[in-house]
Amino acid sequence: KKHLGATLDVDPRQIILGNGSNEIIEFVGHAYLAPGVDVVVSQHCFAVYPIVTALFGANLITVPARGFAADIPAMIRAITPRTRVLFLANPNNPTGTLSSHGEIAQLLSEVPPHVLIVMDEAYVEFLEDPANCLALVREGNQPNLLIMRTFSKIFGLAGLRLGYGLASPEIIAALERIRQPFNINSIAQAGAIAALGDTDHMARTRANNRLGLDYLQNALAQLKLEYVPSHANFVLVNVGDGARVFGELQRAGVITRPM
Repeated sequence: KKHLGATLDVDPRQIILGNGSNEIIEFVGHAYLAPGVDVVVSQHCFAVYPIVTALFGANLITVPARGFAADIPAMIRAITPRTRVLFLANPNNPTGTLSSHGEIAQLLSEVPPHVLIVMDEAYVEFLEDPANCLALVREGNQPNLLIMRTFSKIFGLAGLRLGYGLASPEIIAALERIRQPFNINSIAQAGAIAALGDTDHMARTRANNRLGLDYLQNALAQLKLEYVPSHANFVLVNVGDGARVFGELQRAGVITRPM
């Protein structure tokens, strides 16, 4: 936490560690969700948000996407007095879409204070110009915001299972109360501390990812396959029979994911 705090310029009391970001989503469920509570998500959202909502018996409000992207004004309109949590991944998994700075500013300013905004920034390091939500946490100007980040993506440490949340000390304290005491092992922490200091690796990965995205998306266009322009490190493409293509690529030694 001290290393993360120094790197991100936040107080360690504003940080919680999870066994991957998925565990932090589960922390939110323990602390905020129950039967009779509403959770707002976008269509095509990360699959774990509905799973955790169902796990705690809460009611899922799925707002239709605009194209494949989150419709931020519609998500704000979907909030009711029973809403306790709004999840948004930016960039989004699995579509790779990105909400604009203006949309994020609208979300942060118009969501009422009784709703926890969970901003999932698992892929934020791949962006050249990300929305600076972290400054709001750092300065204490957005008490209903929880940012989630991870070492799984740009750092390439998915197997270590280490994610972290950034929020006000009050929110972090609430999540810490339901966290298992030894959820993060020492080897994962050592790997994460080494990764935090390896800015060259992050820069090379970002540049390599940009080249890979350009290559894939240009090739898909030449093949006349519909795809969603991506801001992350994956591309969602309509290949028709996704399950068959997944199987054939697997046999060729290429791992994809059928969506």
